[in-house]
Amino acid sequence: VRSPMPKKMKREMFAIADQLLGASKIRIICADGESRMGRIRGKLRKRMWIREGDLLIIRPWEFQDAKADIMYRYTRTQATNPARKGVIPEVINVF
Repeated sequence: VRSPMPKKMKREMFAIADQLLGASKIRIICADGESRMGRIRGKLRKRMWIREGDLLIIRPWEFQDAKADIMYRYTRTQATNPARKGVIPEVINVF
């Protein structure tokens, strides 16, 4: 099964969940080296649980760059495939 990759045209990028803050908010470390406040979208809120250290696909907000929407969470086995291919930047590669 193929896992989705970040779409550069939609400003999506890889990120790592750093700290769970509650109320669907997570502190994330992004591929560009910045730390942002991530918001779990309603579509993922009840279906996919996110833990610290998970690999995510995020989309920064256009009007407030310090915040981002979480688009997708990789499972542990899915996260090893992009890490082996070298797609994940070294800033966030913990796999």
